[in-house]
Amino acid sequence: MSDSGATAALPDPAAVSLAIADLDRLISTLRDDGRVVIGPTTRDSVMTLDEIAGAGQLPRGWLDEQSPGKYRATPSETATAFAHGPPSMSWKRFLHEERTLVISTSRTNGAMVIDPAPAAPEKPLAFFGIQACDLAAIGVLDVALADDAAYRRRRDDLLVVAASCTDSVATCFCVSAGTGPRPGPLADIVLTELADGSLIADARTERGAAVLTRAGLDTAATEADCRSAAALVDAAAARQTRHLDTEAIARAAAAPDDVGWDAVAERCLTCGNCTMVCPTCFCTSISDQTRLDDGCAERWQIWASCFSLDFAYVHGGSVRTSPTSRYRQWYLHKLVTWHDQFDSSGCVGCGRCITWCPTGIDITEAITS
Repeated sequence: MSDSGATAALPDPAAVSLAIADLDRLISTLRDDGRVVIGPTTRDSVMTLDEIAGAGQLPRGWLDEQSPGKYRATPSETATAFAHGPPSMSWKRFLHEERTLVISTSRTNGAMVIDPAPAAPEKPLAFFGIQACDLAAIGVLDVALADDAAYRRRRDDLLVVAASCTDSVATCFCVSAGTGPRPGPLADIVLTELADGSLIADARTERGAAVLTRAGLDTAATEADCRSAAALVDAAAARQTRHLDTEAIARAAAAPDDVGWDAVAERCLTCGNCTMVCPTCFCTSISDQTRLDDGCAERWQIWASCFSLDFAYVHGGSVRTSPTSRYRQWYLHKLVTWHDQFDSSGCVGCGRCITWCPTGIDITEAITS
């Protein structure tokens, strides 16, 4: 994970200035390269992610409020397109799909034939407007899913246009997670939006610089605009009130049976919302499906949640039958044993698990209150 800290670095001296209309040129250039551009947009008054064809689909003029168990997006007079909190879904679904066909079987002359799932032709992706926490999550998945061929195929072709956060919602804690609010090194281009909707574009890679050049975006940003952009990011960091208590997490790891898990579990519905919206949860299970008409069968890899009773099923039953045991497993894996497996935390501070928990359980306070 990148350690952006509470103070944002100034954009590179070679950063260029973009007007609002220039975003269309940038998106068009990415699409002309044959890329599917994924970006934040609004649907049913919710910030979500989808394919976009132009800047008009970005959530300009929308702001969102997020708090434990509550979400609301409303139109506003703002000129900005990237002043929202983390979208309702994470970007991982475009790299690590909810359902992936593994193999299929059929019968030919009475014999069973196993057919590997064909690698469907896919256009390369461009993530447009991804925030620092979600960008850090991709870095986490890069390690966790290093051997996943489908993930690597999409990831290796990915071009990233990230957006610095110039505001923070109440559930954000990327500063204490060390992931934001300024995007880390995985971005090809970093956009930082000023209050009037104009932007500073900072090319981080040669590929990113080439995209800006092909789009004809070469107006050098002024030092004043660069300082204004950095100040907005600093202010977003300063507004964050939640933080991870690393000492409490260490205590939970040292004595996992002495922490008040039961108090948290009394509120937990084991619905799995937190794992579905989390940008780093990657667990899957296998589902076999047979068609009755022709006897063909398919094996699918599907997202799974450790909050499901069947997730920890072994012969004879589940080894985690209580909500307490399942919440403890998720929490300690995310914040403790993930370090042992992948040399990083499994949490990037996006706060989605807090916002979308029906009972408002707060991961930053779950074992510290």
